[in-house]
Amino acid sequence: MADQYQIVLKPGKEAPVERFHPWVFSGAIMDVKGNPKPGDLVDVQDYRTQHLGWGFYEKSSLAVKIFSFDKDAPDQAFWTKRIADAYYARKSAGLTSSKDNNAYRLVFSEGDMMPGLIIDFYNGVAVFQANSLGMFSVRKEITKALIEVYGESLKAVYNKSAVTLRNQAGISTTDSFLYGDLGVIEILEHGCRYVIDVVNGQKTGFFLDQRENRRLLMNYAQGKRVLNTFCYTGGFSVVALAAGAKEVHSVDTSAPAIEATKENLKLNGFKHEVNPCVVKDALDYLGEMKEEFDVIVLDPPAFAKHHTQRHKALSAYKHINKAAFKKIAKGGIIFTFSCSQVVDRMTFHGIVAAAAIETGRQVRILHQLNQPADHPMNIFHQEGEYLKGLVLLVE
Repeated sequence: MADQYQIVLKPGKEAPVERFHPWVFSGAIMDVKGNPKPGDLVDVQDYRTQHLGWGFYEKSSLAVKIFSFDKDAPDQAFWTKRIADAYYARKSAGLTSSKDNNAYRLVFSEGDMMPGLIIDFYNGVAVFQANSLGMFSVRKEITKALIEVYGESLKAVYNKSAVTLRNQAGISTTDSFLYGDLGVIEILEHGCRYVIDVVNGQKTGFFLDQRENRRLLMNYAQGKRVLNTFCYTGGFSVVALAAGAKEVHSVDTSAPAIEATKENLKLNGFKHEVNPCVVKDALDYLGEMKEEFDVIVLDPPAFAKHHTQRHKALSAYKHINKAAFKKIAKGGIIFTFSCSQVVDRMTFHGIVAAAAIETGRQVRILHQLNQPADHPMNIFHQEGEYLKGLVLLVE
């Protein structure tokens, strides 16, 4: 039953929950009633056993992720409303009816009050990715909600939780379609075409959080020589060429990613023979290259996913930015990013500044970048901010 398990907090530890923060740490718990297992629904209560919220239990230091502060336990109508609310937020941002864009993030974990769940929408295909057993347990309810909200425009729902659940909870499962079936998926972003491989691609198949930053790159790319490092499937490369870039080099350590980049260039009418796509470590490429570029994009994966990796990540960010400062042409533009949640914005700025100091380059910040509207940050959960970026003019 929904009320079978209760998590009772210590006196004074209810304050963050009363301020709608969705996390309960194990140190805040006074009593656990009913012996819940990871993924079980729990009723979070204060020390007087007054109801505070509903969450999914996780047997770790982060013991509960709350998804509802309502009195009533969640049912199908609850999940349908959650999905409808998330859809409305994207509709309000103009993402659901754009002629030039038909892909967006529908659910962003705590940002949409569904901690541990990501859903990306690719031109009719919803990719469901849970990193908590609790959210995985309601995949059927979420699928029903998606069908009700989208109607005939929903072609398929694909569950891609195997890797995240194995990494987060040590659970073995397989990826599969929860609804419908589909082969090749093609999306539009800023009028450019991309093939999305939801089955074999990283994450859910495409990095939607860089959509607005790719559009910004188009303002700087015309007539320029552009280097796109950590290119994955070539998102920044394609928009740069679409904006009139003279030449684009795309670099990634993943051979499949480079092959996908070539396909996406071809799909948009560009030749990889004159826009080299190279399988190589970005830092090695920057260190060995002889030519200068007018624009360099540094969009590495998260160098740190935990606080224990933070120092190593800061060193990596410094080295990659330092290498770019050394090789960028005078008057060139660098787009540099960090998607490591444990590296805050001020620290990232400081690391980039340190790299500039060590190379002796004069640098001005033209833009300070962040995640877009379909990756919203819950105002009560500041930890939801993860993407930081700078557009730099280098003299």
